[in-house]
Amino acid sequence: MDSIISVKKIRKVYRMGEEKIVALNQIDLEIPPEEICCLLGPSGSGKSTLLNMIAGLEKPTKGSIIIKGKHIEKMNEAQLAKFRQKYIGFIFQSYNLIPSLTALENVCLPLIFQGVPKKKREKLAKEMLEAVGLGSRLKHKPNEMSGGQQQRVSIARAFVNRPTIIFADEPTGNLDTHTTIEILELMTRLAKEHKQTMVIVSHDLEVSDYADRLIHMKDGEIISIENKSNERKDLIYEKN
Repeated sequence: MDSIISVKKIRKVYRMGEEKIVALNQIDLEIPPEEICCLLGPSGSGKSTLLNMIAGLEKPTKGSIIIKGKHIEKMNEAQLAKFRQKYIGFIFQSYNLIPSLTALENVCLPLIFQGVPKKKREKLAKEMLEAVGLGSRLKHKPNEMSGGQQQRVSIARAFVNRPTIIFADEPTGNLDTHTTIEILELMTRLAKEHKQTMVIVSHDLEVSDYADRLIHMKDGEIISIENKSNERKDLIYEKN
């Protein structure tokens, strides 16, 4: 099966004065369609930097990133914005909801950018909020909801326009254990139902139970890759 995301020889170097910091070093990664992939590693391992590269939020120093056959590292900001609107949804650790908007209005945002008429986008947003268990919270603003409820709104917003790929950066980092499990089950169930590709960044091994493949990172490199099949884990790559 062809990859929906193809990362080739990605290198990212940050300059701090005279010092060079290598955040990613020669990363190669192929992600097939409809896979739930988890980038695992401690703080500073490069996992969030890699996600930012794949999502087009940052440019690599060297290498190529191909999504749906398009070289996103060659796109300008306007092209990237249009590409993300069409194909990509985001779930963040800090929810990134607009405080002055209701849950319904927050979920409508991606549809507004796509030019969906008001009546249709409100219908789609309501259906999505009902799907994540917040049908009774449509008119609530973020400060009137718990952390778990806010993340459910964030998930509804990410899924509402049926993007091909969902990127989730530490989506359970601010949640307790019980809520973490609820959110992981919700995200992965929706992704599988809608046949979407999902890339999750986490330092929490709890997340690994919900992924099809685990990408272990350390010091800006991929050190191992595990495919998971039912209860079995197959090590398909390990750095020497």
